[in-house]
Amino acid sequence: MKTTQLLITLALAATAQAGDWLQFRGSNGNGVAENETLPINLSADNLKWSVKLPGRGLSGAIVVGDRVFVTCSNGARQDRLHVVCLNAKDGSIRWHRQFWATGRTMCHPKTSVAGPTPCSDGEYIYANFSSNDLVCLDLDGNLQWLRGLTHDYANVSNSLGMAASLVVAGGTLVVPVENDSESYTIGIDKITGRNLWRLNRPKSANWTTPTILEGVFKGRDLVALQSSKGVVAVDLRTGDKVWNFGNGASTTSSTCVFDGVLYVPSRGITALRPRSDGKTPDEIWQSGRLQPSTASPIVLDGHVFTINRAGVLTAGNLATGEREWQLRLKGPFSSTPAAAGKHLYFFNEKGLMQIVDVTVKEGEITGKLDLDDQILATPAVANGAIYVRSNTKIYKVAK
Repeated sequence: MKTTQLLITLALAATAQAGDWLQFRGSNGNGVAENETLPINLSADNLKWSVKLPGRGLSGAIVVGDRVFVTCSNGARQDRLHVVCLNAKDGSIRWHRQFWATGRTMCHPKTSVAGPTPCSDGEYIYANFSSNDLVCLDLDGNLQWLRGLTHDYANVSNSLGMAASLVVAGGTLVVPVENDSESYTIGIDKITGRNLWRLNRPKSANWTTPTILEGVFKGRDLVALQSSKGVVAVDLRTGDKVWNFGNGASTTSSTCVFDGVLYVPSRGITALRPRSDGKTPDEIWQSGRLQPSTASPIVLDGHVFTINRAGVLTAGNLATGEREWQLRLKGPFSSTPAAAGKHLYFFNEKGLMQIVDVTVKEGEITGKLDLDDQILATPAVANGAIYVRSNTKIYKVAK
C-alpha cells in the first residue's frame, strides 16, 4: 500500500512539473512560462470562456493539470471564504469549498480578504486569506487540515489587509504573516499543518511574497524574505538565518530570481548574486532608473523589466542595469505581468489586456483585449492559455 501511495505521489509531482502554474508568478516564481505558446495578437475569439465567481478577490489563479483553482471572499464582512476548482477546458465548476473566517476581515475597500494567491505542490492545494485562515485541500477538495492563525497569534493584523502569498518547497509551506503588530513568517509542515519554525519579522505592513532559492548554500534550499529592511535568507527546513541584505526593499513589489541572481526592488532594482559560503550576496549592480511600483520585476530576453503605476514599461540591461528603452502602456497597473516566448502579458486595473513584443527595439504592443472589468490579480499561464481573475469573474484567453 505504501509503495502504491509513493508511486501516486511521484506521478503527481511529475505532472506538476509539466507546464503547471503552482503559485504566485508561476512554478519557478519568476513569472515566466517555459515552452508555452500564447496568442501574440488578440481578438474576441481569443476569449475562450468567463465564469462568474462566488465572491471578490485579488488572489491569482493557479493551475494543476486540467484544473484551475482560485479563492474568493463574500458577505457583508467578507467572512465567507471560498476555494473554487474549475475545469480548464470549459470553466465549469468541478468543486467549491466554503469556510467561515476566524480572524479579522478588515481591509481596504479596493482589496479583499481573498488577497494571497494559493499554491500547490501538485498533490495538495494550500490557500491563505487575509483573515489568517489557512487551509490544505487535496485536488478533489477534501480538507486535509485547517488553521486559524489568529487563535495562535492574536495580535496579527493590518488595516489595509494581508496579501503576501504562500510558497511551498520540499516539505515546507512558507506562510508570511507580516504586519504592524505581531509580525512573523512561519514554516509549516505541509502534511500535518504544524509549525516547523517561526521567525520574528519587522513590525511593518508587508505584501511581498517569499522567494525560494534552490540549493544555493551547501546544497540546501533557502527562502528569501523581503521587507522594508531588506532581504534575509533562511534555511527552508529550520528557519535559521543564513545571510542578510540590509539596504531596504519595497513592501509591495517582490524579488525576482533568474539564473541564480536576485533582482530586488531596492533603490530601484538591485541585482544580488548569493554566495555558496552563505555570506552577504555580491551586489552586481544597482539602478535607480528601474523603478517598480506594485508590480514585481520580470526577466526576459536579456532584460529586467519594471512597470510603474502610470504604465511606463522600462527595460534594463540584465548585466549592467542600464536603462535601454521605455514604452508607455495604458495603466494603471496593480498586477505583475506574465511572460511566454518573447512577449509580456499585462492586465491593467480596468481589465485591458496588452501584449508587448520585447524583441523589437523600444518594444511593440502587438495585441489588446478589453475585458472591461477590474483586475488587480496577477495572471497564470498553463497549457497554452492565460487565466486571470477579476473582482467578479475568471477568464481564459488562448489561441
